[in-house]
Amino acid sequence: MKTENTVWHMHQVTKQERSELKNQKSCLLWYTGLSGSGKSTIANAVDDLLFKEKCHTYLLDGDNVRHGLNGDLGFSDEDRIENIRRISQVGKLFVDSGLIVTTAFISPFQSDRDMARDMLEQGEFIEVFIDTPIEICEQRDPKGLYKKARAGEIKDFTGIDSTYDVPTNPEIHVKTADLSIEQCARQIVDHLKAHGYIQPT
Repeated sequence: MKTENTVWHMHQVTKQERSELKNQKSCLLWYTGLSGSGKSTIANAVDDLLFKEKCHTYLLDGDNVRHGLNGDLGFSDEDRIENIRRISQVGKLFVDSGLIVTTAFISPFQSDRDMARDMLEQGEFIEVFIDTPIEICEQRDPKGLYKKARAGEIKDFTGIDSTYDVPTNPEIHVKTADLSIEQCARQIVDHLKAHGYIQPT
């Protein structure tokens, strides 16, 4: 809990200076979509392409974060909100370090994604909607979660008995049913290049 004695400490080296040293514009790529939509797969493919472009990046995966920082949280609506609040704060710090940082979370509630956006400066938050029909997600079901949710073994599962708010105006809209993983990744990297996040080498 914050107190009146907690003061934000300003760094001598600025975010802009860190970004310029890396020859890029720092930002937060926020992937959202249903379980099984391909968020992590595409995010990893984008991270690989950015690495080859000599960009400085870091990928915060939802499952990985729940092994540590958010290991005390469940999947109730309240815990999902706290999960996003914490990772938004971490993402903000990573952006301040000059990185192009990626988060791959279902993040089902628009209000939570808006909260994350509001923490950053204009142009630093890039919402990436990984748009995959639930029928395809269920067919993939890489972790067997949809099967368990349909059987009532998992409660509060997004798309089944918990709401997913479809993004209304994402910066990047990726329709995975029509594209390969490579094409999806290229669409995202092309957006970053077109909007000056990646500078010519």
